[in-house]
Amino acid sequence: MRIILYLATNLAILVLLGIVMSLLGIDTTQTSGLLFFAALFGMGGSFISLALSKWIAKRATRARVIDQPQNQAEQWLVDTVRRQAELAGIGMPEVAVYDAPEMNAFATGMRKNDALVAVSTGLMRSMNKDEVEAVLAHEVSHVANGDMVTLALIQGVLNTFVIFLSRLVASIIDNFLRSDEDGGGLGFIGYIGVTIVLEIFLGLFASMIVMWFSRKREFRADAGAATLAGRQKMIDALKALQKGHEPSQLPDQMAAFGIRPKEGGLAALFRSHPPLEARIQALQNFQA
Repeated sequence: MRIILYLATNLAILVLLGIVMSLLGIDTTQTSGLLFFAALFGMGGSFISLALSKWIAKRATRARVIDQPQNQAEQWLVDTVRRQAELAGIGMPEVAVYDAPEMNAFATGMRKNDALVAVSTGLMRSMNKDEVEAVLAHEVSHVANGDMVTLALIQGVLNTFVIFLSRLVASIIDNFLRSDEDGGGLGFIGYIGVTIVLEIFLGLFASMIVMWFSRKREFRADAGAATLAGRQKMIDALKALQKGHEPSQLPDQMAAFGIRPKEGGLAALFRSHPPLEARIQALQNFQA
């Protein structure tokens, strides 16, 4: 449930750092220098996004962290996550609940031992305890697998190429225009504008790669949930999602942060989760 917010934050930081780099007059005309700064800002932007992910997720969903359980359901949530975290060998995550009618949940955080696991009120109302336990195990598995750190590394490498290629192409265009009879070139504002457009365009292609990785990690987290909570519980949870999925009520920037319905066509390339049918089939073939 964290992917779109992470990507949106990352892209915003990427564009901002690019503008700052241009305003500071950093010379990126030499290929080696450009590649160095692309790696510096690309990896930096990705890990800044990762560092902010938990803070932003709490505020975007208005999630309430359960410091002191207010009822038996909240106590059960905390106890279940604690038990699963111990089995997975990670530190106790923060446990939160956010108000939404849909069945949804997410986990995020920069470190395995300082993560956040949150569930929607709709999920708590619509699923039985075994199914909720499986969903929690799925999110704990994401944390234990270090998916967000791996995602940040992949995004950082892609950022590097986005920054590098956008400025390289902008420089080529600028040099071509300068060689024309008018010889005006792009100019400072034109150069910044072209690089921003190219960053956004190339960033969309980079997002496809990130989403492909996201879909792959879902199968691994499902397998982890099958180990922590039981394969049949995870299958039942996915079947419950099939039957009761409602249109997402998450904020727009978090629309793919959680469980997604099946989508086809071009939208499938930007889908963070595989189809539920494929996940159920993979679990049915899974051997713990």
